[in-house]
Amino acid sequence: MVAAGRRGRGGGAAARADDTAHTGPSATVVRLRNRVVATLGDRLRRVHAIGVLALQAGLAAALAWLLAHEVLHVAQPVFAPISAVSTLAASVGQRLRRTVELIIGVTVGVSVGDLLLAVIGTGWWQLALIVALAILVVLFLTASAAVVLQAGATAVLIATLSPSVGHLEIPRFVGALVGGGVALLVTAVLLPLNPLRVLNRAARPALDLLSTQLDATAGALAEGDAGPARTALTELRQNKDELRAFIEATQGAREASTLSPVHWRERHGPVARYAQAAEPIDRAMRNTGTLIRRAVSLIEDGEPVPKPMPEAVADLAEAVRLLQRQFAVGHEPRQAREQALRAVGRAGHAYREGVGFSGAVVVAQVRTTVSDLLVATGLTQDVANRLVRRAFGELGRSADTNPDG
Repeated sequence: MVAAGRRGRGGGAAARADDTAHTGPSATVVRLRNRVVATLGDRLRRVHAIGVLALQAGLAAALAWLLAHEVLHVAQPVFAPISAVSTLAASVGQRLRRTVELIIGVTVGVSVGDLLLAVIGTGWWQLALIVALAILVVLFLTASAAVVLQAGATAVLIATLSPSVGHLEIPRFVGALVGGGVALLVTAVLLPLNPLRVLNRAARPALDLLSTQLDATAGALAEGDAGPARTALTELRQNKDELRAFIEATQGAREASTLSPVHWRERHGPVARYAQAAEPIDRAMRNTGTLIRRAVSLIEDGEPVPKPMPEAVADLAEAVRLLQRQFAVGHEPRQAREQALRAVGRAGHAYREGVGFSGAVVVAQVRTTVSDLLVATGLTQDVANRLVRRAFGELGRSADTNPDG
């Protein structure tokens, strides 16, 4: 004990020296370098992920200008490239809708502006009235913020420039049609996105998060340490951005496979299957949150943890990884289904060996999450529930329901 104490005091001095070394100027430089490298990596990944958008926007702007100027003989075709870039700036999956909204907003703005200018003339209060009325008309027709913006901006242009620039209405309306149409042409035919790649890029963070936190929970159950499970629960609760990106990607993939002739064959194959998985994966995330929360309670309350229970949670994590890999290559996710049902089978063994109150909830959530994953693979809810019941086996009698125990 004395030696240990001496070692402890010496170790304390060494630790302080170490701390000084690690908190000196060199450590600051290392931290700054790591931060710069991490930031640069994030920015490069962002450019790689959405760099095609820059190419699409540049090509669409150039083509819209050429079409309006050279074919339609618009003297100053400003509105066409602006409309094209505005359409492409919409989230992937909403570009067809953005084109329709653009045309509606411009039509309302032009109509209201022309009508009121003919009646009340120009001036500051006329501008206010024209813009307000255009926005009110749009709000009566639709609640879309994009339509409101286009109607208001067009009304401003008509009210302020029409007195000095003749026939502004036609170029503005033609610009909206040309720009929106060219943007759709570029995204559908000239530089189409690969819908499966869009889905993979968006789904990977969400599914990685889910499998990682399930693995951490399995380890926590096996070791009887609630700490990793608490951390996993916190991490899983911060999944809104990942899920939102995944859901938006499903819309983009559907649009890309619908508009682009190159990807028409994928509409009813892997893209459709992948896109339909977003909702059940969202449910699986929420049910996993309940599973992890009860796993924390189970460990803290000292309830029994049968060996198959952490194995079931680990199998569930592997099922999520298999689902991601098989979706990524466009394969029917049969292996993911088999792995998920294996998790249910182990959960059934754990239940029959005997679990407490929270343990029973963990087992139930394994079943529910597996059912969600099976639906994500393309099965109907009825079929998924039937397979889960069969894999779980007989309910038997758990320890917490035994009147003798």
